[in-house]
Amino acid sequence: MRCFATALVIAFASGPASAQTRQATPRIACADAMEMVKRGGDVTIAVGGAQPERIVRDRSFCDLSEIAELRLVPTRDNPQCPIGYRCREPGFEEWNW
Repeated sequence: MRCFATALVIAFASGPASAQTRQATPRIACADAMEMVKRGGDVTIAVGGAQPERIVRDRSFCDLSEIAELRLVPTRDNPQCPIGYRCREPGFEEWNW
């Protein structure tokens, strides 16, 4: 089994600019990470040394012009845990005309 040394920092937020770190866990189980997003609805997460990003429970947390894209992150027990969704503007080629 592969071992991941990735630190997972999870912060509950009312919006991307007002995030406050509530819990920092170096190794969290996939089910626990998914539950945090489901319960919080809108969380900010930093995987390792990466820039923190906003993860949401569903598309209702995105702007009208954004789409929800599934976000996979490495956790203690799953190298590709489907933690939630990332809101992003779709590219021109992604619009269904």
